[in-house]
Amino acid sequence: MAEPATLRAAIGRYRHTEAILSGAIASPLLKLDCADLPVPSRAFAPMVREARYDVSEMAIATFLMAKAWGKKLVLLPVTLAARFQEGALLCRADGSVRGPADLAGKRVGVRAYSQTTGMWLRGTLAERHGVSPDAVRWLTFEDAHVAEYSDPPWAERAARGADMLAMLKSGELDAAIFGNDTPQDPALRTVFPDVTAAGEAFRAAHGFVPVNHLVCVQAEIALDRPELVVELTRMLRDALAGSALPVGRAALRPAMELASRYCAEQGLLPRPLGLDEVWEGLPPAID
Repeated sequence: MAEPATLRAAIGRYRHTEAILSGAIASPLLKLDCADLPVPSRAFAPMVREARYDVSEMAIATFLMAKAWGKKLVLLPVTLAARFQEGALLCRADGSVRGPADLAGKRVGVRAYSQTTGMWLRGTLAERHGVSPDAVRWLTFEDAHVAEYSDPPWAERAARGADMLAMLKSGELDAAIFGNDTPQDPALRTVFPDVTAAGEAFRAAHGFVPVNHLVCVQAEIALDRPELVVELTRMLRDALAGSALPVGRAALRPAMELASRYCAEQGLLPRPLGLDEVWEGLPPAID
């Protein structure tokens, strides 16, 4: 019997991925050589720019941008992270921002303009609160994971070494979007007065919880060894069994279509991508 193929992988450690990372979910066809990363987002730029991994967790906005710029990646219909985003948008507790509509004309910090949390929040600000992306003065601190992308004219770069949290607390920023590192600080509060109600309003309008991270593979592997991609997808689906995370092309269709539209409206894509482009290269056996 042939030895299993080894794929270089970058997958975050979650409760639902532990069985794969520990080897409890295994395969006779493939082994995953998983990088030890402090946070999964550290893999995104190396995957897109250098093809450092065979398999990588990937932010939905980064993947769509990568496809638009011709990166040879294939998306698997498997979600690793999804959440309501409203709790990540903070302002000062004693500041003048009382709700989302107040952000028009304000200075709002975000790690990168292309950050997926920012993409979902800008979509909500525009659709539900009348604040278009270009109505806000965005201050960014990092480049996009896709090197070819340049921020739109309504975003500017903070000074080298500037700290977003410090700028928010000092009043240099009116609000800021965080991620998994959202601070718990009594000097700050959420811009959305009721984040639970705001999240449920998004779900009622669109039918899903915003998707942050999926999984992608190098297109060469999908072309030359499609059986490995089918088996990898099987392993990931087994790991996710019982979770509420969407799996499968049909389940992910609403999220992919809305994310693609939001990205185009916000200047992250030159145009929305169709579902045929999103799933390009995926073996037909994977629904």
